[in-house]
Amino acid sequence: MSSLQLLYLGYNRLSGSLPDDLCQRLTFLQVLVVADNGLSGPIPSHNLSRCRELNTLNLWDNKFDGRIPKDIGKLTNLNWLDLGFNNLIGRIPTDIANCTLLEVLWLPQNYLTGEIPDEIGQLRYLRFLSLGANNLTGTIPSSIFNISELLVIELPINSLSGRLPPTVGRWLPNLEELFLWENKLDGPIPSSISNASMLTTLHLSWNSFSGVVPAALGNLRLLQHLAFKANFLTTESSTSEMNFLASLTNCKYLKNLWISENPINGLLPTQIGNLSSSLEIIYADFCNIKGSIPMEIGNLSNLIVLNLSNNELTGPIPKTMGRMQKLQVLRLEGNELQGSIPPELCQLQTLGRLSLGGNELYGPLHSCLSNLTSLRYLNLSSNKLTSTIPLSLWSLTYILEVNLSSNFIGGCLPLEIKNLRVMTKLDISRNQLSGNIPYTIGSLRDLFYLSLAHNKLQESIPESFGGLISLEFLDLSNNNLSGEIPKSLEKISYLKYFNVSCNRLQGPIPTQGPFLYFSAQSYMRNDALCGAPRLQVPHCRNGKQHPREVMHLLNYILPIGALAVLLLLVIIFALTRCQDRNRRSSVEANLFPLSMTWRKISYQELSQATNGFDQSNLLGRGSFGSVYKGTLSDGMNVAIKVFNLQQNEVWRSFDAECAVMSNFRHRNLAKIISSCSSNDFKALILDYMPNGSLEKWLYSYNYFLDIQQRLDIMIDVASALEYLHHHQPVPVIHCDLKPSNILLDEDMVAHVSDFGVAKLLGEEEQMIHTNTLATVGYIAPEYGAQGLVSTKADVYSYGIMLMEVFTRKKPTDEIFSDEMSLKHWVSNSLLQSNSEVVDSNLMGREDKDFAAKEKCIASILSLALECTSNSPQQRINMEDAVTRLKKIKFRLLANIEMT
Repeated sequence: MSSLQLLYLGYNRLSGSLPDDLCQRLTFLQVLVVADNGLSGPIPSHNLSRCRELNTLNLWDNKFDGRIPKDIGKLTNLNWLDLGFNNLIGRIPTDIANCTLLEVLWLPQNYLTGEIPDEIGQLRYLRFLSLGANNLTGTIPSSIFNISELLVIELPINSLSGRLPPTVGRWLPNLEELFLWENKLDGPIPSSISNASMLTTLHLSWNSFSGVVPAALGNLRLLQHLAFKANFLTTESSTSEMNFLASLTNCKYLKNLWISENPINGLLPTQIGNLSSSLEIIYADFCNIKGSIPMEIGNLSNLIVLNLSNNELTGPIPKTMGRMQKLQVLRLEGNELQGSIPPELCQLQTLGRLSLGGNELYGPLHSCLSNLTSLRYLNLSSNKLTSTIPLSLWSLTYILEVNLSSNFIGGCLPLEIKNLRVMTKLDISRNQLSGNIPYTIGSLRDLFYLSLAHNKLQESIPESFGGLISLEFLDLSNNNLSGEIPKSLEKISYLKYFNVSCNRLQGPIPTQGPFLYFSAQSYMRNDALCGAPRLQVPHCRNGKQHPREVMHLLNYILPIGALAVLLLLVIIFALTRCQDRNRRSSVEANLFPLSMTWRKISYQELSQATNGFDQSNLLGRGSFGSVYKGTLSDGMNVAIKVFNLQQNEVWRSFDAECAVMSNFRHRNLAKIISSCSSNDFKALILDYMPNGSLEKWLYSYNYFLDIQQRLDIMIDVASALEYLHHHQPVPVIHCDLKPSNILLDEDMVAHVSDFGVAKLLGEEEQMIHTNTLATVGYIAPEYGAQGLVSTKADVYSYGIMLMEVFTRKKPTDEIFSDEMSLKHWVSNSLLQSNSEVVDSNLMGREDKDFAAKEKCIASILSLALECTSNSPQQRINMEDAVTRLKKIKFRLLANIEMT
């Protein structure tokens, strides 16, 4: 073995650390590859210099920590050094300059700090330099731009500052790719960059470059990808054409052009039509571009994405755009375009998104829009469109979103609206629609947003609306609707916003389901609605006035027979439950011997504590009931969870919460104080959490959590799960982890709550079956498909929630579909740029701790992906997750202190 020259152990599942005496044993080793394993600990240093023949050292994608050994400089034969995607800290050793034969220096995705050593410029044979996604600061040594052999320079996602040297590119004849995005570089882009004539990729986005975009970029004849998004670049004057864009006509291989979010203030040149026939993507939104869109743009026949939104463009939409047969995304919203929508756009057979909202377009909608069979998103809002909606539009079977709001569209909604069977959002508010609402709209089971407000719709709200089972937002205000609010709407459990104000509705307001939570603003200015006093409408009178009221009265007149039957059913149910409980395992029986022995509190006490369960004390609603704030007679503030006894599973839910919350004690579990239980009322009295839920802090605009607070909260949640999964005789599975079930006390300490669907694993059980489903979006694959529940199902839900907390995107967000989930979105970001998915409130490019936060979040999202593996066996457990999160926090604080 001592004469071994090649040791290749890459892409396995090795763990532990590298032996300290590795080079002492293998003194003739030339190639050492242990990439993509689980090795950890420091890289051996004191014996490393004994591998004097080593020319390839590849430790990519492990968990090595500590510093890069200074002895690395004694490996004078080293040709390839790859230590990327580890946890290395400290500075890049200057002794690396002694590796004079080095061609590949690959150190991305670590925690390296300090400045880039100027000595790297002495590596005359260097071809690949990658130091991206670290915490590097200072200026880029100008000596690096003198290494003539360089093919690739990758320095993105650091905190590098200063200007590029005025001679950049002059001594880089072989450079093909230059990545400097997400740093703090400023000053102009030197025209000398055009001397790097082999350049194919130039990515300068998310910096502070300023000045005029150099027209010399057009000399880069091999350029394929050009990106300088989010800088401060301009043209010569607001009345001049964008000369740099005209110069890019020389770049015959150009595919991607990203210039968004710059104050360019120029005109689109007619030469835009002469850009590369290979051009596929143009992003030029938020650039203050003025003037009209040249008709020559239609020559870009291979364009897939064209985004000129939120500029100051005027004039008509060119008819020549109909020639762009490969176009999938056309975004021109937020401009000042005039004229009608050209029917030539109907020729774009591959168009998936058409956004023309916020312009001054007028005229009718063309019936030929039905030719756009690939269309998924249509936004024509806030224009001056007239006439009616063509019947053919409702034949777009697979369209997901339609927004025609704020126009002058009239006519009726047809029965054919049912054809849009996968539609999720429909907004035709603020138009002149008349007639009735077609009953067929109730078949749109995936619709979550529906606004028909501010029209002239008449007659009643269809009873079929109860079929809109996914609906979250419903606005029918400011119409001429009459009749009653259908009780079928009580079945829409996800409904959060409801507005039927300013109509002619009458009769009782429904009282169940989501209607428990709507305020008086939902019903203002109607003819004869009646209901609870809190809704500021008259009380509903009993009598012959209304059949429903008669039936309601009969329920009180004829109770005797029903009571007898009910009593019999209760006795049978109680006997059955006793038999079921006797069959439970002895472990569970011993675990919960006295689950309900605390002092009971009466209904009258709770009613007094909540002022008659007044809506002003309503804190929110959970899976099986409502939660109110109350003040007991001794002055103690409590949260009172009132169970909705009309739901079938509520008895089991009440028992489950009592069992779990009364018998377990942990700092991060919600604490139960008492209970109130009778045949017609059940409630739990819990510690009051003054800071509400994690969901409130994530999605309310007047609340904010910084990166450390979010990390602390998720460590708290992980600690609670670790306690439930690993420190109990019988593991407890929460089964419904989500931000609304995480409560925050006065010190912002997190407490896991709502154990209404919790499960217990018996002795030697790894997984059990259940028919109870948790919240969509957080359910593990095996749980949703087969009803299989284990501690690893909680781990999956925790991973989804971890992604949600740092991206501020719910797994059910409208941007996600079958093809792109929150998990896939985050996974893709780790291969590109985390800043594309991270909550924008957490980091700004001017933040001095930007690099430290970026690295921290990358580690968090990586852990989240380990929690959400499709296979339960491959998921991390909560003990390891807690350890990892605490290490991530330690590194974050250490890096912030150093900056």
